Amino acid sequence: MSRSTTGAEGATPFDDEAVLLVGHGSRREKSNEQVRELAADLEERLGVPVDAGFLELAAPTIPDAISGLAGTVSEVTVVPLSLFAASHVKNDVPLAVQRARTEHEELTVNNGAHLGIHPALVDLLDDRAATVEAELGVDREDDDVVVVLCARGSSDPDANADVHKLARLLDEGRAFERVEPSFIGVTEPLLDETLHGVAKRRPDAVVVVPYMLGDGVLTQRIRDGAAEFDDEYPYVDAAGGDPLGTDSRLLDVLGDRWQEARTGSVEMSCDTCKYKVELDGYEEDVGGARAMLRALTHQETHADRENVDDDPHVHDAPEKHVAVCTNQTCAADGAPAVLENLRQAVRDSEECDARVTRSSCLGRCGEGPMVAVYPDGVWYGGVDTEDSERIVSSHLDRDRIVSELVDQTL
Repeated sequence: MSRSTTGAEGATPFDDEAVLLVGHGSRREKSNEQVRELAADLEERLGVPVDAGFLELAAPTIPDAISGLAGTVSEVTVVPLSLFAASHVKNDVPLAVQRARTEHEELTVNNGAHLGIHPALVDLLDDRAATVEAELGVDREDDDVVVVLCARGSSDPDANADVHKLARLLDEGRAFERVEPSFIGVTEPLLDETLHGVAKRRPDAVVVVPYMLGDGVLTQRIRDGAAEFDDEYPYVDAAGGDPLGTDSRLLDVLGDRWQEARTGSVEMSCDTCKYKVELDGYEEDVGGARAMLRALTHQETHADRENVDDDPHVHDAPEKHVAVCTNQTCAADGAPAVLENLRQAVRDSEECDARVTRSSCLGRCGEGPMVAVYPDGVWYGGVDTEDSERIVSSHLDRDRIVSELVDQTL
């Protein structure tokens, strides 16, 4: 993307900073192009260089994108193109940002918030619903119109709660019969059960609005669910709408998130974050170390599959993931040699299914080299090259923890 800082008319030029818009990444290039298109539009809107980066499955990755910007500007603001604050926003993006700060000490890297709840998004959803109403030939002012707002669904209660809040905001002040939150997977209520529940009230029409950025597999599943419901209940007209796409109102939200991050005013939902407080049913997720290990592991869990349509977000993961701290203190104590020995021992083993990767600081400086085995939550300290072979032959091959090396367990 151009490094020009002369933006739209009236925009203030910023000569020494840039924005990195981070999308999830997809094997469908159309989805990746959507992120790049939004980045180009945001650059024109802000008058600031904006590049696109991806968490996985597409290039450039966040580290590569930041490295590319590091030589041209002194400040980069990372803004996640994510609807809600789930694992990617709370774990993966901050981990990548922290690594970038370590690798580029001369560069200021700001970490922005997700799209979240914003008036521009409520307005956009209202328009998406109105489009479906027009297709069905109904009017919320004269007909009983129920809207089902269908999101992806998450294992994070924060993200799921925001879907309910967004549905309520869409309902407030409008003439819909009601607006129901629903999900296409992971959590309840699922779309199918929501639609069947709505049918019992016999509305004139049901408008299903996908709360998705792109027009991918999950969006099509939502449309298919609406079409099947329409066939099953002939007394109710039903249809699915379009995702958010590259609507210009997304730029309003992204611009606000950029300003918040660069001025140090980002607010996250810490009071209801499952990694910070004990929420019923999520007690085992509490603790920054667990969240960080999950983020480290997640980066390695997307393997190529023959047909991504079968299940677009199922992970082909190894049985175990081994993270080796290679930050300054551990590196000085021999971590690079430990890393290579572990990798070689895993390659030589016929028993273990493991992936070994680098980690930035694990927070146990002076006690390393540190080696963390996930999902077991076992951290080994003071590991040397001979210990590497023991960790593989005992722990990874036979699930027998090397007790005398254990630093802590999670």
